[in-house]
Amino acid sequence: MHIAAEVVALVVIVLVVSWLSQRLDWSAPLCLIVVGVGASYVPGFPEYRLSPELVLVGLLPPLLYGAAIQTSLLDFRKMRGPIATLSVGLVVFTAFAVGLVAWAVVPGLPLAAGIALGAVVAPPDAVAASAVAHRVGMPRKLIRLLEGESLFNDAAALVALRTAVAAIAGSVTFVQVSADFAVALLGGAAVGAVIGFAVSWVRAKLTDPLIDTAISFVVPFVAYLLAEELHGSGVLAVVAAGIIIGHKSPSILSGSARLSSRHNWQTIQFLLENMVFLLIGLQLRQIILEAGRDGLSLWQLIGICVAVLAATIFSRVVWMVGIGLFKRATKGLTKRKHVWPWRYSAVIAWAGMRGVVTLAAAFVLPADTPRRAVLVLCAFVVVAGTLAVQGMTLPGLIRKLRLPAPDPAVDALQEAAVLNDMSHVALKKLEELRTPADPPEVIERLRDRLRDRTDSAWEQLGRQSTLAETPSDAYRRLRLELLHAERAECLKARDNGTADDVVLRRVLERLDIEESMLDREDETPVESDRELRTPVTTAGSCKHLDKQWPEIQPSAQDVCQACLDEGTTWVHLRMCLKCGQVACCDSSPRKHSTQHFHDTRHPVMRSFEPGETWRWCYVDRQLG
Repeated sequence: MHIAAEVVALVVIVLVVSWLSQRLDWSAPLCLIVVGVGASYVPGFPEYRLSPELVLVGLLPPLLYGAAIQTSLLDFRKMRGPIATLSVGLVVFTAFAVGLVAWAVVPGLPLAAGIALGAVVAPPDAVAASAVAHRVGMPRKLIRLLEGESLFNDAAALVALRTAVAAIAGSVTFVQVSADFAVALLGGAAVGAVIGFAVSWVRAKLTDPLIDTAISFVVPFVAYLLAEELHGSGVLAVVAAGIIIGHKSPSILSGSARLSSRHNWQTIQFLLENMVFLLIGLQLRQIILEAGRDGLSLWQLIGICVAVLAATIFSRVVWMVGIGLFKRATKGLTKRKHVWPWRYSAVIAWAGMRGVVTLAAAFVLPADTPRRAVLVLCAFVVVAGTLAVQGMTLPGLIRKLRLPAPDPAVDALQEAAVLNDMSHVALKKLEELRTPADPPEVIERLRDRLRDRTDSAWEQLGRQSTLAETPSDAYRRLRLELLHAERAECLKARDNGTADDVVLRRVLERLDIEESMLDREDETPVESDRELRTPVTTAGSCKHLDKQWPEIQPSAQDVCQACLDEGTTWVHLRMCLKCGQVACCDSSPRKHSTQHFHDTRHPVMRSFEPGETWRWCYVDRQLG
């Protein structure tokens, strides 16, 4: 009971602090560390010791797996070069840079022990970086780079730590170090790939979402333990398995299985991530007491910790500056088409917050390591210091540099284009599948449902127009009210006992599913001074879109004249690039823009909404 009460108390603290940090727009990891530090000095509060086995085997695999299954394999392939540069090259550079500083400022510390500390503090934390990046609207390319780095640099850091610990006990050669790196990285990747493909094959045969989700809980631990048993990197095995399984899940799992797995893993990630940061804070009192017995004065400890923190932060800055200068110097000698703007490099250089892996790795240091207590204290200061210094100033830096945030209008345009193609394929498939025995009203209902879904996606565009509410918005608002009334009636039947509980639960589940499909998060406000163009990844090409259409005067301003003549209304406006005819979109009742194409065969129209210049070819059904 005592242990259960402590666990419940920790979970409650995590929930309360996380909720408050969200309300106040503060860094949740930093708030949890501060609360943990304060609680550690409360008389009678239980003492907690994070063992390295608990963190490395019990907490790290599920945390990494939960992040890996959400990582795009295609994005990783595109950015494998920059990710490798940061996750391997920067880790080694940081380990030696911090190691030299620690060797210089800590009395009696061997260089190998300093490099071990450098390996401990080298890997940034994926959780802290992602939290800040998503909160302030960092460009997605940078987010993917930081998340990819954080997934793979743990493996390089732990291998470097293992080598440095071996060097403390004796001598190691460059050949041994290279062999350790090769075996750990290649072995871990191989084990992860085998586990990923094997589990994907097994899950494709299952039909029970509960068994499927239970298997997913076991995967990270199996991958980690098997890789470590074969002297590979367990961390890299977990990441590789997670990326492969995440990539294959949409094609092998049912919708209910994917929803169940996604929601369960999101809950596990939330609790474990935040619990770890709270436990990190609870360690401070013990760490300070142990460091105080090492014979160094308070001012010496402060100076050492500040020096290690500064070396950790600025080694990343120096690395990014060096990489930027090297790329610009060799731009003409390689096939590189472009170099990232210096603003992007500046943000990457400052996004080096440390977290759970750093403190866990610090506890891995053997008990006979010289100045071990001081090194552990330095690791804690690096975690807390980077979360405070970089985590709190990174949002301001991003805003100061005016990095382009993800545009919800661009997302809506991409979503509409994909859904339009999907609906077109589905309608063709429907014509192939239908038989004379199929009721015509059923076929029409299916067509209407596909068209309504596509129209709803297109209606998310044009948010800068004066239209107060699109038809899809009105449908969503009214249907939610009707669902509320239906649910009330269902609960009334439950209270009156007029239907069996099993039946009522099944009915309520249907209502819940429909409501989850209707309920959309509030759209991020669209910036009025930005122009919505077709993204390169979405844009198609055909002879009509490639043609240079001359500038032409629109037939009307801000109105569909045909709708006015007929006494109807429109949703959004489109303009024909050949003749300038302004007409309403397909979400409008009369669909005059499409009708204009059928009447004239003029192939290309463009959006006539404020701030939008994307185009559509009716002939080839291409967005351009």
